[in-house]
Amino acid sequence: MKYLKLIRYQNLLMLAFMQLVFRYLFLTKSYIYLALTDFNYALLIISTICIAAGGYVINNIMDQDTDEIAKPQNRVVGVSISETVAYNWYIGLTIIGVGIGFYLSNVIYKPTFASMFILVATLLYVYATNLKQIPVLGNIIVAFLLSISIVIIALFDVFPATDSENKIRMGEVFGILIDYAIFAFIINLIREIIKDLEDIDGDYQTGINTLPIAIGINKTKIIVSFLTVIAVVILAYYVKTYLFELDYVVYYALALIIGPLLYFGVRLQTAKEKKEFHHLSLVLKLILFFGIISIAVIVYNLKLSHA
Repeated sequence: MKYLKLIRYQNLLMLAFMQLVFRYLFLTKSYIYLALTDFNYALLIISTICIAAGGYVINNIMDQDTDEIAKPQNRVVGVSISETVAYNWYIGLTIIGVGIGFYLSNVIYKPTFASMFILVATLLYVYATNLKQIPVLGNIIVAFLLSISIVIIALFDVFPATDSENKIRMGEVFGILIDYAIFAFIINLIREIIKDLEDIDGDYQTGINTLPIAIGINKTKIIVSFLTVIAVVILAYYVKTYLFELDYVVYYALALIIGPLLYFGVRLQTAKEKKEFHHLSLVLKLILFFGIISIAVIVYNLKLSHA
């Protein structure tokens, strides 16, 4: 169990679930050619999970002092697992992830795509060791890395199977995946800032200069409120423009994505305590989850409308 805690297995399961949803509840239902076999797609998921797990391990190693203050009950490195063992896990997981990435890049005859896996692994290391100290930039990188796990599906499974005959249809599918990547980026960026608000005491005592520490809690909440408004406006416009004729999708989006976002925005205004920010972080996690599931609802509603 301590090793599962080290790699934050709940987040990894969410990541794998997301990639499975996009493949088997969207791509395979879109009647398009796909570049990867089921086995190779499984390898893509394993690669993504290994690199992300390595990122969590190096983050736990670098966060020992902060976790001792802010989350002593969650601390693993230096308590139940030695730092040396944790470093070995980080190296092993990263090598496996990047190695599989090299293999898959050659399978689709795009060897240069292997650089994406190296880039992500490098960013995770640099974030944990240096960039976390820079307000906002660290949050942006973490949010970007989650969205990359969606973009990578488009690049490895859709793009290589595109030719002159199917490029219009494949372009539409590619574009939908990018839209979801943007959604994941915005929601996760907001969540990362909320987590900084939640961990402000530990970060302050260990000298980590996050956005709430740099500009204060109230100004940070204003920025988060602004980002939330942007997210609601973009989602409402997207639903009205592209999905308005799909009744189930509209109801789903209002009830499980836009509605909870509005709830989040209202609760944010009065949030002050650590537990309140933790609750808001959980709300955003659920919004992200239901946002991912929405692709299956869209496919189902489209089938009903064409039946």
